Amino acid sequence: MKHFARNLRHNQTDVENLLWRHIRNRQLGGFKFRRQYWIENYIVDFVCVEKRTVIELDGGQHANDTMTENDRQRTGLLESRGFKVLRYWNNEVIHNTQAVLENILTVLQNTTPHPPLSPQRDEGQNIQAPQLGSPIRGQSKQGHDI
Repeated sequence: MKHFARNLRHNQTDVENLLWRHIRNRQLGGFKFRRQYWIENYIVDFVCVEKRTVIELDGGQHANDTMTENDRQRTGLLESRGFKVLRYWNNEVIHNTQAVLENILTVLQNTTPHPPLSPQRDEGQNIQAPQLGSPIRGQSKQGHDI
């Protein structure tokens, strides 16, 4: 998984590069993001560990029934581990970048910070987030609360 995540970081899609240019180096509200980050059995596109918020970018292949079910399972697992999952269609990021960034910032500013996942966690290790109360709900691909 560690090598796969590293490969994904070196071979990002154009849309991932576009969003990364706006959120890297604490450019978005001072929040730290990591890209192609390993959490349990999944590699997420982006994560703000401090706020336990995952950002997933979805292309057209995510519109079919199989991917929709896989996305639901993935989101469910991440939420059960205390992560909020924000999903955006690639075309939303391309054609409405500013609105996507504003939505992400609003969510982060309104999310209570959580204690660190583990002290001195090595890069590439699998996050084993503690179980929190009820899952935190994210937003739909259209940016509406779910």
